[in-house]
Amino acid sequence: MIAKHDAELALSRAMRTGADFAELFVEDVESGTIKLLDSRIEGANRARTRGAGIRVFRGVETAYAYTNDLTAKGLAAAAEAAAAALGAAGEAPRISLVRGVAPNRHPILRLPADVPGKRRAELLRSADAAARALSPEIRQVSAGITDEYQRVLIANTEGLLVQDERAHTRLVCTAVASSETENQYGTESPGAQAGFEFLEGLDVAYLGRKAAKSALTMLHARPCPAGAMPVVIENGFGGVIFHEACGHSLEATSVGLDSSVFCGKLGQKIAADCVNAVDDGTIPNAWGSLNLDDEGMPAQRNVLIENGVLKGYLIDRLGSRRMGMARTGSARRQDYTFAPTSRMTNTFICAGEDDGDEMIATMGDGLYAAKMGGGSVNPVTGEFNFTVAEGYLVRDGKIVEPVRGASLIGKGSEILFHIDRVGKNLARAQGVCGSLSGGVPVDVGQPRIRVSSITVGGRERG
Repeated sequence: MIAKHDAELALSRAMRTGADFAELFVEDVESGTIKLLDSRIEGANRARTRGAGIRVFRGVETAYAYTNDLTAKGLAAAAEAAAAALGAAGEAPRISLVRGVAPNRHPILRLPADVPGKRRAELLRSADAAARALSPEIRQVSAGITDEYQRVLIANTEGLLVQDERAHTRLVCTAVASSETENQYGTESPGAQAGFEFLEGLDVAYLGRKAAKSALTMLHARPCPAGAMPVVIENGFGGVIFHEACGHSLEATSVGLDSSVFCGKLGQKIAADCVNAVDDGTIPNAWGSLNLDDEGMPAQRNVLIENGVLKGYLIDRLGSRRMGMARTGSARRQDYTFAPTSRMTNTFICAGEDDGDEMIATMGDGLYAAKMGGGSVNPVTGEFNFTVAEGYLVRDGKIVEPVRGASLIGKGSEILFHIDRVGKNLARAQGVCGSLSGGVPVDVGQPRIRVSSITVGGRERG
């Protein structure tokens, strides 16, 4: 990507104004999209971007500069710009880098750029046809494939020089069910840290039908009643609540600035005994997995909560300096224009021992949240509000009818204590998480769980 000598020179220039550490991040990215709407291909494109970012440290002071000029001159100029933020120029120390080998847990079998557009279009049309065949009330279907192949080089003044390759591939299918007065949506969006072989292994027709079925179910659902009640949250994307309301509060970007409800609580109870949670960036070919984080550290499996006790945080280099704790392989960024920060990878509540049917049968009256949607969270307090994309009313332990317009409202640190059942059917789902270092691919997940009481927002009084 760039010559070893050019990386050494850039790092040397970055240290001229009294920095105690500097790092270089270089990337070369090929990306593509193809979109279908109403059975017609609406557009397809491919793009390539290259650039580098240089970060310098003096204690917990940092400065960052980036450039798309990957010549020796361009890298040196960016390095000097970052260094200038720390003070007057001095003598540039000599930097010597030693090439290392990154572990490869996530093989790429077929580069997305090598796949003909015709094959991509075939997959999208299959999902579209299956969704439309389910009912004439499916009035619109959109589908798309996104892919990215990224090569990175990471070097720093500790002598590190490593390279890595990453591929992300994803299919999104959305079906719209319509009546004379309203529309309802259903979406399926699987992805992986893998090449096109991931899409070839999907049943895209099944995904199209599943999206359409969800939209149709909600089209004919009645408004959800509101009030405090027990709620069973299904596996997979149900884990978005833990990710948003709790996971972000365990990142060093919050903990290191004393702006998290979980500051100073290592070794303390923060959840019910049945709750165990991890962040695992090592899962083979998972959407949020990494060989190396964006500081060049191998990805890890980090235990966050064990039997309800807080066991760890997610820590990058800056967080490590602020907190006096070891890094956890959690430094991530959207691209070279962002400095890395502590971020989640694949974060989920672990499987438990409870029977999924039993937790509904014994809940009395409540809500079964079969599929979660988006929401909002206050990262400082952990207060959240998430929509239920597909919900069902439970009466006397039996699922009786679909309901729409439901939302779950609460505070992450409190809800963790209200989880009283954890099922066996762990599953993960894919999303893009936004934070200080941009948007990065993450898995959220959990088995089916039950919350003994949570506030449900709805359109009718319960």
